[in-house]
Amino acid sequence: MKKYLIIVLALTAIACKQNNEDNHAHNPDGSHVGEEIPRMDYTIWTDQTELFVEFPVLIVGQPSKFAAHFTVMDGHQPVREGSVTVSLIKGDKGIRATGESPSSPGIFSPIIQPKEAGIHQLVFDLSTPQYTDKIVIKDVMVYANLDEANKAIDDAGDDGSISFLKEQAWKIDFQTAPVIKGEIYDVINTSGVWTPAQGSVKTLVATANGTVNFATTNLTEGTEVKQGQLLMNVSSKGLTSNNLSAEIAKAKANYDQATSEYDRKKELYESKIIPKSEFEKVESNYNIAKSQYQSLALGVSDGSKQIRAPFNGFIRSVNIANGDYAEQGTVLISVATEQSKVLKSQIAPTYGLTMQNIKGVWYQTEEGQWKSIRDSEGEILSISKDIEHNNPLISVYAQVNDPIKVPNGSLTQVQIAMGNAIQNTMIPVNALLEDYGSYSVMVQLSGESFERRPVKIGKRNGKNVEILQGLKVGEVVVTIGAYQVKMASMSGSTPAHGHEH
Repeated sequence: MKKYLIIVLALTAIACKQNNEDNHAHNPDGSHVGEEIPRMDYTIWTDQTELFVEFPVLIVGQPSKFAAHFTVMDGHQPVREGSVTVSLIKGDKGIRATGESPSSPGIFSPIIQPKEAGIHQLVFDLSTPQYTDKIVIKDVMVYANLDEANKAIDDAGDDGSISFLKEQAWKIDFQTAPVIKGEIYDVINTSGVWTPAQGSVKTLVATANGTVNFATTNLTEGTEVKQGQLLMNVSSKGLTSNNLSAEIAKAKANYDQATSEYDRKKELYESKIIPKSEFEKVESNYNIAKSQYQSLALGVSDGSKQIRAPFNGFIRSVNIANGDYAEQGTVLISVATEQSKVLKSQIAPTYGLTMQNIKGVWYQTEEGQWKSIRDSEGEILSISKDIEHNNPLISVYAQVNDPIKVPNGSLTQVQIAMGNAIQNTMIPVNALLEDYGSYSVMVQLSGESFERRPVKIGKRNGKNVEILQGLKVGEVVVTIGAYQVKMASMSGSTPAHGHEH
């Protein structure tokens, strides 16, 4: 029995020793097996791209797999095609790794294994079929071992921010914009009415007598038409007088006769056989005959005058019925375009508005978005001088060269900028969240971290609003999708990542 106990104790001691050795097993860098490695993350914005990258802290000799999220700023969509090369540089030396394609939409996963401790630069070279971009992260530390990294990196814990993953943002209408410093004007808030611009409406008339035949059955007001599209024709077939075919034949005979006479007299004049005055008379008759024939024959097919759309647009009015008889000069149809309109606004004369101190005009589109007339190279046309007795207002006329798909006479909200601008902080007005007269915005702290922040606003200038308090230039705010981020803050739980970190 004693011998058996000794053997058991000996085996137990060996097992304890083995367990002790296993519990203190080390990685090549000196860290314990199974010890969690801290992670780093950075968010960088350029004019074209947002980079949100996460990776294990960089340690000499240890491979670090990156989760680099690339978002196209315009439209806030993931980069779906292309390659990314990440370079870790210290001084004039460095290493690099390339991800030839996304491991999943928007996410590249290159692996870097540092060779030297110290402060480095991380450089991301993004190449897509649409554009290229270079993103630099400065002062990235590479540690000699994990113990050194753990001593240098503090766990900040939960900072109370709102978590909203890139995978969530990529699936919805989402957009961010930087807080900038720009020009802020005093504005006059008023309304305006849309009126046709010069040349935007073309009235088509009958150029010959005859019966009107519509080219299509749906020739009604509002129908879209293309330039050169056949709308109707005017036929004089069967008419005993003012018959187009007969008139064209007669004009053609006169033109042929005048051409023959012109060619003969020209040869005689060049040979100095007839005087210049005789030749000029023949030349005048020839030009008249030519003009008459070409005018009658223009737009004629199968004995009918064709009426075609002068430009892309829509039918504004139809002034005659299919099958009616029309005399030359009768108004048949009018075509309009939405590509250009005149915006007429009215304000009180007490503002003292002049062509010198008016700086711009903003209007609302049919979708309720603010736009400036200068976005489409529009201009202020005029300001009326006189005031009517029953309407003590002055009118401001502005040319808008954007497609405005609303009927003439429709109203829109208008802001007229005047005076000298001041430089101040501003953001897109779409970023504002309003609660009972108080305003806040969703600030993007990092790629997947947001904060709701109260702000104090000032003047509104079209699509932008002045920020008096609460934001700093360079911060990033959510302009589309802020409500979804707000709802995420109210869910009470952090959503799981949709990819491996």
